[in-house]
Amino acid sequence: QGQVKESGGGLAQPGGSLRLSCTAAESQFDRYAMAWFRQAAGKEREGVACIRDDGSLDYYSKNVEGRFVATRDNAANIVYLQMNSLKSEDTAMYFCAQSTFRACGYGWADPEDFPYWGQGTQVTVPS
Repeated sequence: QGQVKESGGGLAQPGGSLRLSCTAAESQFDRYAMAWFRQAAGKEREGVACIRDDGSLDYYSKNVEGRFVATRDNAANIVYLQMNSLKSEDTAMYFCAQSTFRACGYGWADPEDFPYWGQGTQVTVPS
């Protein structure tokens, strides 16, 4: 577990798309849920999406549901966050986090439940 690293952030126009990627250590990657969080300037970190170990279930915050999709490729140790129909309010630093549980659970959006974090990748959508 651990050694989490995000990539793929950048500048996108309103209504546009970006895909974020997240890699983690190979050891038992397919045994842990992965989540995406974001933190805008001056705001608390919020849960965006969570996907369980085998990719069979995923969860989203109300702010992004229907626009963002989380997927994972366990053979390549990668988790993706496809972000569509981007809005200015999606501007934030996006973080990938690895759980110590297989499933996302009821409290998946609580950062305290995720011990392993990447350093983040910036997404900017101008207004």
